[in-house]
Amino acid sequence: MGNSTGPLPKSETKIFDPRDVSTGSGGAELVDASVARRGEQWWMYLAGQAQGSGATDLYSASLPSGAALSATGWKINRSTREEPLPVAGRSLSDAWDGKGGRHCPCYVRGWDPGGREWRERIYYAGAAQNLWGPYTIGFLEWDGERWIDRASPVFIATEDWERGSVYEPNLIYHDGKWKMWYVAGSNYEDHLAQGYAESDDGINWSQPRVFAPPEMRMFDFCVRERGGSFDAVFARVWVREGSAPPESGLWWCRCPEPSATLSDWSQPIQIMTAEDHGWHSGPWKPSVQFKQATGDRALVFFDGSYRTSDPGPFPFAFTLGCLEIDLPLQMTGNP
Repeated sequence: MGNSTGPLPKSETKIFDPRDVSTGSGGAELVDASVARRGEQWWMYLAGQAQGSGATDLYSASLPSGAALSATGWKINRSTREEPLPVAGRSLSDAWDGKGGRHCPCYVRGWDPGGREWRERIYYAGAAQNLWGPYTIGFLEWDGERWIDRASPVFIATEDWERGSVYEPNLIYHDGKWKMWYVAGSNYEDHLAQGYAESDDGINWSQPRVFAPPEMRMFDFCVRERGGSFDAVFARVWVREGSAPPESGLWWCRCPEPSATLSDWSQPIQIMTAEDHGWHSGPWKPSVQFKQATGDRALVFFDGSYRTSDPGPFPFAFTLGCLEIDLPLQMTGNP
């Protein structure tokens, strides 16, 4: 499915690398970026480990107020001890995200019909017992001064095809609905179905449906509105032994509306392969934003990894990078 990488002008920037002091990560692994503009400032919400072990948590980085969107200049918000500062505590959520941690955040702003006001939320996957899942999905909510956690998740696996675990939420608010694309299954089982559900309030969800089958290995589907239509950048991953196939990497497609049916989206174009670039290979968790509301220049923030010489069962380091690329408003293929 899809076309090979086209002649799209692009460049790459490494943002955070726990083993590269020049990136300012201070040894912390900070990945899974969700990039959003709040007021006059660009924010990045991240998942990671401040000290390289233990349950993951959510952190943040930002550009200076008023600064234009950029791949460089991000400053991690830190505590007085200079460690990355968690976005929120776990006074309520510890039972469902305490031992296994918080993962893959997604910032979204939407309307709450019950409270009759706009809400800012960071949806994420939480693991009750183990870093590797199973996962449920919940959110933090901004109360005007700080992010507040919840005592329970709002979305759990209910369908056989979800295999008991849901994670990698990607949300938008559109046409009166909270719309969510997510992963169901697990890396361990090599079962990665992409699901879709929608909600009036972001808490009570419709029956989920399969958006992309497991054989696609679609790991994310990040949707953004631009120029009256919608762009999506998604990852296709490889979790087996051996070299990744050519279709692994990042892909881009468009649609007049944020459809819950994959075939409504245009024929995807691959914008990054799984090729080893030293500091990253096999990219995943894209978060796309455009420098201008109707412009072509896109910044696609993504996760990567590279092998280390460390002993133990997991000799890898996780990195965060940014792909700058021109994505035209018009593209070939359906619709």
